[in-house]
Amino acid sequence: MNNEIMQFSALTVVLLLVLFYGGTFLISARIGKKNENADGYMTAGNKIGFGISAASMTATWIWASSMYASATSGYTYGISGPIHYGFWGALMILFIYPFGKRIRKVAPRAHTLAEVMHARHGRSSQLMLAGSNIVGSVISLMSNFIAGGVLISMLSPFNFIQGVLAVAGGVLLYTLWSGFRASVLTDFVQVVAMLGAVAIIVPVIFFAAGFPAAFETGANNLTPQQSNFFSSEAFLGQGAPYIAAVLAYAIGNQTIAQRLFAVREDLIKPTFITATIGYGAMVIGVGMLGVLALYLGFEPSGGDMNNLIPEMAASYLPGILLALFFIMIIGALSSTADSDLSALSSIMMADVYGQNVAGKENADPKKMLLIGRITMVVATALAVAFASMQLNILDLLVFVGALWGALVFPVLASFYWKKVTNKAFTVSVLVALAIFIPVRFELIPMNGFTGFLVELLSVIGIGVVLALMCFGFFGLRVAKIVGVIAMLASAPFVFGFLRDYTTLSASLVAYSVSTMVCYFMSFRSKMDFDFDVIASRTGDFDTEDLPLVAGGVTTDAKNLGGK
Repeated sequence: MNNEIMQFSALTVVLLLVLFYGGTFLISARIGKKNENADGYMTAGNKIGFGISAASMTATWIWASSMYASATSGYTYGISGPIHYGFWGALMILFIYPFGKRIRKVAPRAHTLAEVMHARHGRSSQLMLAGSNIVGSVISLMSNFIAGGVLISMLSPFNFIQGVLAVAGGVLLYTLWSGFRASVLTDFVQVVAMLGAVAIIVPVIFFAAGFPAAFETGANNLTPQQSNFFSSEAFLGQGAPYIAAVLAYAIGNQTIAQRLFAVREDLIKPTFITATIGYGAMVIGVGMLGVLALYLGFEPSGGDMNNLIPEMAASYLPGILLALFFIMIIGALSSTADSDLSALSSIMMADVYGQNVAGKENADPKKMLLIGRITMVVATALAVAFASMQLNILDLLVFVGALWGALVFPVLASFYWKKVTNKAFTVSVLVALAIFIPVRFELIPMNGFTGFLVELLSVIGIGVVLALMCFGFFGLRVAKIVGVIAMLASAPFVFGFLRDYTTLSASLVAYSVSTMVCYFMSFRSKMDFDFDVIASRTGDFDTEDLPLVAGGVTTDAKNLGGK
């Protein structure tokens, strides 16, 4: 079933893009400064207040890919698909904050997690974490540009590449000059617009499509698993891999870490709790459009799941609400794309140039700013080039999250355990990746001994993931108990079964291997690291305390919500 799809004229789309990106550019221009501060460009002075930081965290975690992937999950797995996507994603935001409080305690004025790893371990660990973030942020940029290209090509006479270029140019326009400060301030406006749009658009599409009768007449379109709220297929195919993937995103992603370092330290907990609620409500709501499409027998053109949400909106929304939907998706993808650009610029400024090329004491803040801006331009160009490949967004998200799973235990252990060495960190991550990749892409046979070994590692991975979740809130003793119980309870169900779910297996293998290698290489070490030295080894590059200037009025962190 496919309805006639409405399209905007070329002029209308141009006006909508000018309205959105012109508005965000004016916001960022008001905080622009003739003499930019390098640290402000990366973390806005470490004193952003509750309102803006919570909105920015929510907007960054909610991206166009989140909406598209949640709907794809609903279309693929039925009613429980969006729940698995949105609920676990929201919960992982909540799980960040206890770790975040520890990270800020030992490194109150850092700019990136990789910078802290340099202070904790040295160059190899830092560059490994920085490198993974560069890959992840470029993929994230690419997927957001894909979402924008699909939306514009579907709702206007412009083609996919023209849509990608329009979105890329718009995001770069308002982010380039003021960096992270532009990102967080525009995030506030964008998230308010997105929440309002979802509250209006999702119910309208439901009723326009014949809700609730559509759920009765279309029940035959669902398989027994899709119609089951407690579907094992949905949990194993979507829920469980996403739990592992998003925990890795939470710990390894520089866009999240950047906001952690930017928010006022005493506001970390309320910021992350608020973002948890906002993300869950919005993403689950939009994902239900995928469930509706499944009941309606709605088939996205070309079988491309990236087309599902735009086509549903274009089929059922009147012109004014379709324009609102257009702005909502553009806002969602832009809020994350600008975060990725800011993250990439910070990595190149602080980790590559500031720590490894010039050295912290000799780094030139003006040169750092130039490097940051050049990074944004180059990253945008690369993401546009890769976007032309139009890869599946959901697959990309799960793959990158699983890839980061190899880093989670070594990173977290480095903030709590004095015995973790640079060698243990580096080797554990490399070994985990060396095993993860052949399992993920089925380059080894998943039967016989190798299948048993992968499932054994997966059992350990289950224990590691649940133990890490508990550790931040309840401490080491509870984490150990939960981890052991989880392994014992899951083992009877895993062996002979989980090998058929390679995405989940590979993710769990990454966790278990990195954890075991890191632990066994560290527990006998004589390392007795003093965490107090991290604060002195990280911090501001630009020592001049330059005020922010917004609209001709001298300001400081108060204008970003601080006290």
